[in-house]
Amino acid sequence: MDSRGLAMVSMLNMEKKWVFPLVITSLICTILLVTCFNMGLVSSVHRINSIFSIFPAHISMNQRKPGYAESKIDTGPLPPPSGPALPRFAYLVSGSKGDLEKLWRTLHALYHPRNQYVVHLDLEAPAVERVTLASRIANHTVFSKVGNVYMITKANMVTYRGPTMVANTLHACAIHLNRSKNWDWFINLSASDYPLVTQDDLIDAFSDLNRNLNFIEHTSQLGWKADKRAMPLIIDPGLYMSTKSDIFWTSQRRALPTAFKLFTGSAWTVLSHSFVEFCVWGWDNLPRTLLMYYTNFLSSPEGYFQTVVCNVPEFAKTVVNHDLHYISWDTPPKQHPHILTLNDMDKMVRSNAAFARKFSQDDPVLDKIDKDLLGRENGSFTPGAWCSGEPKCLKVGDMNKIKPGPGAQRVRQLIAKLSTKAILGRDQLGIRTRSMFRIEALVCVSLHPMNYTV
Repeated sequence: MDSRGLAMVSMLNMEKKWVFPLVITSLICTILLVTCFNMGLVSSVHRINSIFSIFPAHISMNQRKPGYAESKIDTGPLPPPSGPALPRFAYLVSGSKGDLEKLWRTLHALYHPRNQYVVHLDLEAPAVERVTLASRIANHTVFSKVGNVYMITKANMVTYRGPTMVANTLHACAIHLNRSKNWDWFINLSASDYPLVTQDDLIDAFSDLNRNLNFIEHTSQLGWKADKRAMPLIIDPGLYMSTKSDIFWTSQRRALPTAFKLFTGSAWTVLSHSFVEFCVWGWDNLPRTLLMYYTNFLSSPEGYFQTVVCNVPEFAKTVVNHDLHYISWDTPPKQHPHILTLNDMDKMVRSNAAFARKFSQDDPVLDKIDKDLLGRENGSFTPGAWCSGEPKCLKVGDMNKIKPGPGAQRVRQLIAKLSTKAILGRDQLGIRTRSMFRIEALVCVSLHPMNYTV
């Protein structure tokens, strides 16, 4: 064999020597990459993008120096830093005899596919009303597709001012806890309530808040309520009768409790997920003890949640002394608030509240609210960024997009006002603003006697 042939043989032997290590190295790299995926080290597209973002976008031959025109082209804004997810609300909307159409309208005004809804017509409502409501929900295009509207078909008996109202609220809380863990605040409303802001507004206004906050109007200064409500003993027939009748008084009276301090306030609340869990699951016995105590308490819906939250140090520091409602009362207050009309429109808006009550069915002021505040028309949903299809909101688009309007700013102004009270030491509030500034107080407070009824 000549010298050229020997050279070729030598080169072939060298190629064999490096091919085998190359194959082994490639195999090892493949195994390591698969292992990384299995271990979760590369678990998402976002993380992959983050890993590869440390490398140059182009090889050096394609890089441009700052003086080149290409470097001045805006390639788009960087994605915003990830923050807390947009909040979700769990609603109870309840009604009684004759409230079907009011409840249906309120539900549409409140609806957002991110939220959860429990609706209830009590046992006093005719069976035909309850069946009609159940049929409407089951056959509704959006409700049936999203599946976030649930009707309590086994209706509860609910007595005005009685403990059965508290039991019904806790029932709805338990349903929400059972159906989904993915919500942040529970809001109880009646068919006589109506929103003053869109759900996009409310979601935006709550997006920076501490998720443990509870909006519960409260005071420990019972005033005349100590003698007229705390000391008398009442019986609620709704606890044991299948037909509705009013509460009645017994001849006995009782002393004010010494094992806990009584608080009173508004029956309408916005409760945190954590506090709802505490009330329903009750790893401390206080929620059950107070539920039994309030069984014989007149207007127990105005005191149960207030007394629970303010007697537990863990939750007492989370209470905001407001119910986010606009309610018009006589001076001095009577048993019922005013029925709101067009004459109250300006005051409702200036209150910066998220909700108002009470309204009569299809009162012209509701049409005014729909037009001026909610942008709602023709009995449809309140429009939001989630709406898609024609007519508008016929289909569900991106549920994670919101388009807040002036209502969001109004609610933020109300929360800012409450935070100012906290700073002055007259109230308590723990919020996280857009600048992440945190304001906290320590205990439930007492300002003045109040008269809030359902």
